[in-house]
Amino acid sequence: MTRENDRTEDVVARVLARAAAALQTEDTDEAEATGDTLEQAERSALRRVAGLSTELDDVTEVEYRQLRLERVVLVGIFDGSAADAEVSLQELAALAETAGSTVLDGLLQRRANPDPATFLGSGKAKELARLVADLGADTVIVDTELAPSQRRGLEDVVGVKVVDRTALILDIFAQHAKSKEGKAQVELAQLEYLLPRLRGWGESMSRQAGGRAASGEGIGSRGPGETKIELDRRRIRTRMAKLRRDIANMAPARETKRASRRRGHVPSVAIAGYTNAGKSALLNRLTGAGVLVQNQLFATLDPTVRRAETPDGRTYTIADTVGFVRNLPHQLVEAFRSTLEEVGQADLIVHVFDAAHPDPLAQVAAVNDVLHDIEGARDLPTIIVGNKSDLIDETTKLTLRSTFPGIVLTSARTGAGIDELIARIAEALPYPDVDVDVTIPYTRGDLVSHMHAEGDIDSLEHTEAGTHIVGRAHPELASELAAADQS
Repeated sequence: MTRENDRTEDVVARVLARAAAALQTEDTDEAEATGDTLEQAERSALRRVAGLSTELDDVTEVEYRQLRLERVVLVGIFDGSAADAEVSLQELAALAETAGSTVLDGLLQRRANPDPATFLGSGKAKELARLVADLGADTVIVDTELAPSQRRGLEDVVGVKVVDRTALILDIFAQHAKSKEGKAQVELAQLEYLLPRLRGWGESMSRQAGGRAASGEGIGSRGPGETKIELDRRRIRTRMAKLRRDIANMAPARETKRASRRRGHVPSVAIAGYTNAGKSALLNRLTGAGVLVQNQLFATLDPTVRRAETPDGRTYTIADTVGFVRNLPHQLVEAFRSTLEEVGQADLIVHVFDAAHPDPLAQVAAVNDVLHDIEGARDLPTIIVGNKSDLIDETTKLTLRSTFPGIVLTSARTGAGIDELIARIAEALPYPDVDVDVTIPYTRGDLVSHMHAEGDIDSLEHTEAGTHIVGRAHPELASELAAADQS
């Protein structure tokens, strides 16, 4: 044990030496500069978060899960509300579960700023190393995005793999992407994350290849060439450029589908919202779409578009889109921009959040932050929907109604509030705005059908001359109706 402690001390000393300058500025000057009044005991304490362990009681199943799942410990720091920090760590536990991990424990430390070398600081990093060894964990997941040096520093101390929140979310996306475009978008985001985090191992940092040796041809290399890490970076950039071209080449097919809907003047609705808020379940309730519904974060990555009807018979499309999460990696927002166009080009947004979540305001704020970055989405009419209302009491419902005026409380599981939501969607969709009073010959039944699907009919009467319709239509359909009336 003494030898192990000496080894740990040596590793810590090496990590601290690497960041000595940064540590001096952070640890000696920060408290005076910022007026930090946190008590020393509270600053240095690691706080265990209860209820995060997902190990099973049945020994045989635990042994089976240990064979196939990573065993992880979660770590976070906070400088504000401890309750908010615990909610964030609970969400991180759900993300880890979705990625296929067994959560063993979760720790929080009150700290004004992350340590620039090890994120937690040398003492707490050693405590974490002992906990990881005691629990038999093989991965530590940190509830923020780590700088490359922080990840390396913490990994050196704890002796197991360290993953940050961004890498975890990227891993989940990689597991769930099904379409060709979705897979390309995820790979692009992963490469953008990886590029600044490459590091060489052993002698590979200084190994050079020039001429044909760079492509494995051996004799014929001349000149200094590239180091291994430079070669890796160049290959990654080349792959990223190809992925961007591929994604751009997929855009015409998607735009063709949208154009056909626009030509038919079919209004469109986009369901956007927090991940695991029940968006896919709502889509199934509204349309009978039968799309995948799982109690899992990021179960939906590829947008699903289905046709629906208002109570008065007007047709519209409704799209289920990828869910958002707090601190969504910017690489994903950029990579999935083409998918998120479905939101920006809709006529109406149905913004869904989990009404039973401990912090629904944070969910709504996180989604709004992403929507504001999507071209065209900021100014669209929006219906706020609090789903899973069957899991909350009347007091919480009153609070949500006062916080979000006009909110619709629904339960995709029980069907509560669905009729109200359908009525609100019908009310918010754009109406045809050209008045028509025409008699359509019986030979042009197609126009009558279009009027039923796309127009707004006040009265319809079958006469000797044809079908007499009074109502409203969009300009193109109104012109066709007028031409048929004159014939």
